[in-house]
Amino acid sequence: MSLPCLTAARRFDVGAHLPFWIDAEQVGWIRSGDVHLLERWPDVFEINGTRVTLAPAFNTVDLRSAALASVIGALAGQGRIPGWRNETYAIRNAFDARPLAYIERAASRFFGTMTYAVHLNGVVEYAHGGAPGGAPRLWIARRSETKATDPGMLDNVVAGGIGWGFSVETTIVKECWEEAGIPEEIAVRAVAGRTAHVLQSLPEGTQAEQIFIYDLVLPADFVPRNQDGEVGEHRLARIDEVARWIEEGAMTVDASLATLDCLLRRRWIDEEACAGIETLFAPPLPAVRAL
Repeated sequence: MSLPCLTAARRFDVGAHLPFWIDAEQVGWIRSGDVHLLERWPDVFEINGTRVTLAPAFNTVDLRSAALASVIGALAGQGRIPGWRNETYAIRNAFDARPLAYIERAASRFFGTMTYAVHLNGVVEYAHGGAPGGAPRLWIARRSETKATDPGMLDNVVAGGIGWGFSVETTIVKECWEEAGIPEEIAVRAVAGRTAHVLQSLPEGTQAEQIFIYDLVLPADFVPRNQDGEVGEHRLARIDEVARWIEEGAMTVDASLATLDCLLRRRWIDEEACAGIETLFAPPLPAVRAL
């Protein structure tokens, strides 16, 4: 199986970016072509040929957040940061680490900071009338054409970023309802898979993301119903259909990885057909480092 998601998930040129530092940690990547945009704020950023550093005078979470918010607001007003979300993300190199600052979600890719997301595979184990032995299927979503990222592409039945103040578990419950109308009493049955790591260049910047993958077995008679307008349609797909969509690049990179993890763990596809994918289920990205 040819897997474009494997190439895309690591499509990143270190030489085309400058590392972004806060305090003693590299927390992101800024495209070299965008660095000049930050020169308007010499009191906020220290810029040289090797890195962009938030000025050490901003030495608390509140001061850093306020300084970045002013810059982000101006850049968004110029159209340099698209897809404003009104959601707060924490800048942190590990999910359980203390935040160094808070930023608007849309700015995370401009600065290339680490983000965290949940992807959930909606599994129907017995698709034919609930009878054991029926062929397993997966509920697949098509993203709304109005989505800021990957409009119209195929996705997992539930997928969403983890905002500041939300745990993995609360995000699953929230996103299950918003994206698929899955009630909490079913959502809490989700079972953890593996964690994928993505570092890829995108039109809006850099996606450096840790994806927590879950499976949720759904009742055979359950039909997802989107609640927030972010999903165009749902379809119950055969395993061979899903594998073909992944191979054709019809699914988002994130969804492809999450789905492949499910298919491999359940042995619904051959591991030899996915050579190289194990490198994406590895320890945290070495691109993020500390002094």
